[in-house]
Amino acid sequence: MGPLEAVGLAAGLLGAVLFGCGAVAQAHGVRRHPVPPGHLPGFVARSVRDPWTWLVLAAYLGGFLLHVVAIWWLPLYLAQATVAMALPVAALAQRHVEEPLGLAHWTSVGLVVLGLTLLAAGSGSAGATRTDPVLALVLALAALALALASVLRHRLGPAGLGALAGLGYAGSAVAVRGVQLPVDGPVLVCALAVPSFSLVAFWLYSLGMDRAAVSSATAPMNVGQTFVPAAVGVALLGDTVRHGWEPVVLLGLVVSTWGAVRLGRAGDLARPHRPTDQGSAELAPSG
Repeated sequence: MGPLEAVGLAAGLLGAVLFGCGAVAQAHGVRRHPVPPGHLPGFVARSVRDPWTWLVLAAYLGGFLLHVVAIWWLPLYLAQATVAMALPVAALAQRHVEEPLGLAHWTSVGLVVLGLTLLAAGSGSAGATRTDPVLALVLALAALALALASVLRHRLGPAGLGALAGLGYAGSAVAVRGVQLPVDGPVLVCALAVPSFSLVAFWLYSLGMDRAAVSSATAPMNVGQTFVPAAVGVALLGDTVRHGWEPVVLLGLVVSTWGAVRLGRAGDLARPHRPTDQGSAELAPSG
């Protein structure tokens, strides 16, 4: 591993710390309100008046900047794997919001860490930055599809909301690879796609954590934001796997996904149910 890759790896791991702590802080901030943030405009209107939300956003912004360094200097699957280490960080910090994790939770966290470690061990080189009209169009359509899918949020549990949020963050990571100089039409679309994906993902993630344990929404989110960009990076962006390590990478995908599913199921019973939003109830003042 060269010096740039080492810096990228360190940036990704430090970003994971900020994302993990931010996730627990976000859960605490959402639960300070008497009703969940049901609609995106109301969620934004309430958030801009909430100092706690600004603290969370500051942590996420710092994590995102470190994440960008990892995305540019590492294969997407490794960059996303390092950031997905926010899951055990969130699990460690979770005891400040909820009950301490039990043996089943820690076993699942261990599986996720093991799987992501195998994924990192099999990493090759990062592909070049790619910006073209096809990629820009796909990202624009994907952002629209995510917005339409969010209409079904009332029917989704914390795992489903976390999974959708993961797809949003995955789209944001892919879009970062399309941002470069000079700025033209496709580059501008990619640049605008980054905050578009992230805003919807942040909102859906907030909904998921409002309804259940932090791990219930975080586990499927990390699966989506790790493995979707991994596939896109290898298939379309030129990311490579170390020669002969393909079975190890596949094993890492299976193990980490299994651990994330187990952790999500174990966390579903950690918090009592909160009612879903109704109409404009999310605009009620905080308690």
